[in-house]
Amino acid sequence: MSQRAFFITGTDTGVGKTLVSLSLMQAAAKKGWSTVGLKPIAAGGELHDGQFMNEDARRLQQAASITLDYAHVNPVALQSAIAPHIAAEQTGVQLSVPALASHCQELLTDSGAEFAVVEGAGGWLVPLQQQDTMADLAVAIGLPVILVIRLQLGCLNHALLSAAAIAGSGLPLAGWVASATKDIMAAQEENLATLHEWLPAPCIGVLPYLGAEPDAAAAADYLDLSRLGT
Repeated sequence: MSQRAFFITGTDTGVGKTLVSLSLMQAAAKKGWSTVGLKPIAAGGELHDGQFMNEDARRLQQAASITLDYAHVNPVALQSAIAPHIAAEQTGVQLSVPALASHCQELLTDSGAEFAVVEGAGGWLVPLQQQDTMADLAVAIGLPVILVIRLQLGCLNHALLSAAAIAGSGLPLAGWVASATKDIMAAQEENLATLHEWLPAPCIGVLPYLGAEPDAAAAADYLDLSRLGT
């Protein structure tokens, strides 16, 4: 498995995990590294050529320099855009953390990618099935974690709680990315300064609001992969 592989989580759903994942892959590609992006569980999507696909997972597939079948990128594609454990229960889908972790580990190894991201769904402790959460899947895969923080009122609490939960899982927090999903928040620089001071990991970058359909290549210019130790 590549030493440049990371699990991408966020302080909530819709915080910009996919944009950050794509931007990290773009930044890696600019260094000449081969890339792969996986999203083992996704909720919500539509049919493409007769196959149900999640748009975020599809973008990861298309952005990678190494070609993988969609089903390899996103082995569990749940139709309803709701919490994964509820969507799975509604359709009778069994979510197996060991099976999904093994799937990701094998692909990361067999693909030979020099840089890889595995994007979670929702936040760190989103339930999957029974007692399992997204954190259990991340731990089973065993990658360092990158935390995406939406810049909004409340982000300090959300970020610090997420960082504490990640630390409690035993996985290293490799870094964090601040993501503006709308116009500049009040006291944004002061909030960023607090995140720098309180989070036990380097800031990889701060993504400004880049519009309703942000371009990952443009966003990549705001990230510094060297802060990940790569």
